Amino acid sequence: MLTVKPLSGQVAFVQGGSRGIGAAIVKRLARDGAAVAFTYVSSASKAEELVATITAAGGKALAIRADSADAVAVQHAIRQSVTRFGQLDILVNNAGVLVWGHLEELTLDDLDRTLAVNIRSVFVACQEAAHHMGKGGRIINIGSTNADRIPMAGGSVYAMSKSALVGLTKGMARDLGPRGITVNNVQPGPVDTDMNPADGESAEQLKGMMMALARYGKDDEIASFVAYLAGSEAGYVTGASLTIDGGFSA
Repeated sequence: MLTVKPLSGQVAFVQGGSRGIGAAIVKRLARDGAAVAFTYVSSASKAEELVATITAAGGKALAIRADSADAVAVQHAIRQSVTRFGQLDILVNNAGVLVWGHLEELTLDDLDRTLAVNIRSVFVACQEAAHHMGKGGRIINIGSTNADRIPMAGGSVYAMSKSALVGLTKGMARDLGPRGITVNNVQPGPVDTDMNPADGESAEQLKGMMMALARYGKDDEIASFVAYLAGSEAGYVTGASLTIDGGFSA
């Protein structure tokens, strides 16, 4: 008996999808039947490996080099995806930069880079994607639990950028709701990736004192949450910021 996959016939675009949480999202959406295009900046080998893995499993994937700080590059990447696959149903904005430092140490360049990638690129991608989406479209932003809680010094600019996504998500949900497009924000806590390993410098402090579950999350746990929001069962969820952080913000 042939099993129909939940995202069969749909096309997804993941901004920032070659490594970590982004790669897990790309693999999960492809496993669920979607054709997936994703962007990368410098991890070309990882991007190629990811495409090869998905293709070998019978899926469809396209890697596009595009710097999320470059608005034109983001727009062109989405258009290239639509040209290749013929439509766009799901947008996941996962690209992000983490600038950490005390207020006195941060530079305007730190601020501008954070705003360009963590906020501006999301707006640009959503605006472009909305031109191509129809009823049932899904926009999923990847925020952070740090929008709600910063338990140590140094995270002001990063927290600001992730808090901005909360308001942007709510506003876009109102804008796109009449067209049947949902917009949501996923807020992960500490997740074990190469950029934030579970055995890193501050990991034991986080796990021991700041989390209800004394462990880091797994990238595929975040991906499964995204897959739910991308599917038909989440059709009544929009404008929400949904936390998946092991009790970090509890």
